[in-house]
Amino acid sequence: MASVGDESSRFEVDSNRLRLLRDGREAYPAMLAAIAGAKREVLLEMYWIQGDKTGLMFRDALTAKAKEGATVCVTYDAVGSISAPSSMWQPLIEAGGQVIEFGPVSPLRKRFRFNRITFRDHRKILVVDGETGFTGGMNIGDPWLPRDEGGDNWRDEGIEVTGPVVRDLRALFFETWRRTGHTIPLDAGRFTRSASGRVVVLTNGHGRRRGIRHAYLRAIRHATERIDIANPYFLPGPFFLAALKNAQSRGVEVRILVPGLNDVWVVSMAMSSVIGRLLESNARVFAYQGRVLHAKTAVFDETLATVGTYNLDARSRRYNRECNIAVYDAAVARAARVRFEQDLAESIELSVSSWKERSLAHRFFSWFAYPLRQFL
Repeated sequence: MASVGDESSRFEVDSNRLRLLRDGREAYPAMLAAIAGAKREVLLEMYWIQGDKTGLMFRDALTAKAKEGATVCVTYDAVGSISAPSSMWQPLIEAGGQVIEFGPVSPLRKRFRFNRITFRDHRKILVVDGETGFTGGMNIGDPWLPRDEGGDNWRDEGIEVTGPVVRDLRALFFETWRRTGHTIPLDAGRFTRSASGRVVVLTNGHGRRRGIRHAYLRAIRHATERIDIANPYFLPGPFFLAALKNAQSRGVEVRILVPGLNDVWVVSMAMSSVIGRLLESNARVFAYQGRVLHAKTAVFDETLATVGTYNLDARSRRYNRECNIAVYDAAVARAARVRFEQDLAESIELSVSSWKERSLAHRFFSWFAYPLRQFL
């Protein structure tokens, strides 16, 4: 697997060191290297783990570390990882690792709760020795592998952090661990959201339902020049769209990047109506071409860049546990914008005229799917 990103993707902000990771090509080697170098503890919280080449590669890396005596804890979402057989974790469990299924959907499972079945753990977090942490859009599966390695090469973004902010990622993992009924270590700490001033872990679970959304809205309201948002499931509510429109009225340029090819067809249809509203308000909307866009990033002026798991849809807002890292630093914002510009170069800009020329069938399915956006 290829080596990770160059020096232009590395930054130091306050007491934290950061690295932006583009696609699975950069993220997976960095994550596997961190696991291999673990001395005491590896924590993995993942929405979607597949039982494929990539999933087994991570499983084997975790198993090897458990055999060395490190504490290894894994939690995966029952819906996101439904295609992965539970038997794939047996080698890790036999080596002393602990594996927990979040939100069982089978009534036969001990912690099944029918009234909680819509609540999912959509986070993607890896924490090693309480010192190095990762999050971003990447799940663990072959779609994120480069095509020359048998994958689909999905376009995604991740971030690696070392420093004080990792304490919040670790505490966030153990909050979920505790809520699944398991014992947490005495040094697990509490999620504070203030471990460091300019590098902040954002979440919306555990009583913080609107944390990430509020951070987006604050940034939109304070933007003075440009807002760039990339999101694969861009289905924000009227309040969010109004905030973008108000920003435009202040002279802020708004650019939205969405997939040209969406992995969920009905979401693509529902997004069509939202895109039309944006275009009619003079926002610039781009459709990414060639690969599946799965990155969830945003850049506001040269003030803030955010990378994480949060989709701008009703599920992330109301039901999913999510995690973003926000970095209030001009150099990081500029680097994130360079990546955004690279993606625009691989996209086509949509127009009001082309949107109005959609086929009758497309219009019908869009009309039908839009009211379903609260459930997508």
